[in-house]
Amino acid sequence: MPSLCIIKGDGVGPEVITQALILLREIDFKFEAEEGLAGYQCYLDCGTPLPDETIQMCKKSDAILFGAVTTPADIDNYFSPIVRLRKLLNLFANVRPFFSLPIKSSRKDLDFTIIRENTEGLYSGKEKLTRNGAEATRIITRSASEKIFRFAFELAQKQKRKKITVVHKANILRLTDGLFIKIAERLHRHYPEIEMDYMLIDTAALNLVRKPEIFDVIVTTNMFGDILSDEAAGLVGGLGIASSANIGDKKALFEPVHGSAPKYQGKNTINPLATFFSVCLLLEYLGDAEKAKRLREAIFKVIKAKFVTRDLGGNAKTTEVTEEVIKCYRKLNDYN
Repeated sequence: MPSLCIIKGDGVGPEVITQALILLREIDFKFEAEEGLAGYQCYLDCGTPLPDETIQMCKKSDAILFGAVTTPADIDNYFSPIVRLRKLLNLFANVRPFFSLPIKSSRKDLDFTIIRENTEGLYSGKEKLTRNGAEATRIITRSASEKIFRFAFELAQKQKRKKITVVHKANILRLTDGLFIKIAERLHRHYPEIEMDYMLIDTAALNLVRKPEIFDVIVTTNMFGDILSDEAAGLVGGLGIASSANIGDKKALFEPVHGSAPKYQGKNTINPLATFFSVCLLLEYLGDAEKAKRLREAIFKVIKAKFVTRDLGGNAKTTEVTEEVIKCYRKLNDYN
């Protein structure tokens, strides 16, 4: 029986994770759960946004289900617990799938994945004050670049995808992104059946808006991938449906892409589907691909029936969406 570390976090995080746990139990997924604390409220209560006890729970678990946390920008010695966990657990690959949904706000014929290196780049946390202002160090290493490209090629093989687009800014960042590209070229020789092309970050941002159907797998560095994936969410319905997996050699963490959205806290109006799609990724990671497939089908049926929250054009409450997804899942399960 797999063990999960549950981190609910701040704002709407506890609401969406509570609904995810109800969903997992109602689809008869057997698991053990232990809850850890993290986030801004944890900082206020415990003096740290990520206690050692939570880190140890994460290390002992088979996977982590993470809600959302508030990360204020103006508090000295405060750090993002999710960024810290990615580094501590070496969750080097951030994987965000995007696909068309049966709603008006979703573009048609889209099915691509953004994979970003998750542990370094401009999110390395290497910042310092200078006499004239401040500096941030962008770190790109051979070892991390090799790992992310090997992961991307193997994921493309597994999912029968045909092309990888390397997104970079090597015309300006000649050393860091220059190295990133060289690593891509070297590893591509081992995967000749997969096409690979290159695209500047500004061109990629434009093409995501103009012709996103050209993309299959995007591989890029940390900050570029963070920005592009939020842009991509706008193509398929918004952050309320965008899911995310943070994958390492021995551990994985799953989370909705959206933030803590404190203004919606306690109103039972937040869209739980980003978390539910993240649950699908979790199920696949833990080896239950059949449940993941059926759950994804149930979510699609609920969306097609327009039984959704306001951000997707409906009037359903958070808890009502959960109940409807469970109902559809059970019908699909009985049919099969």
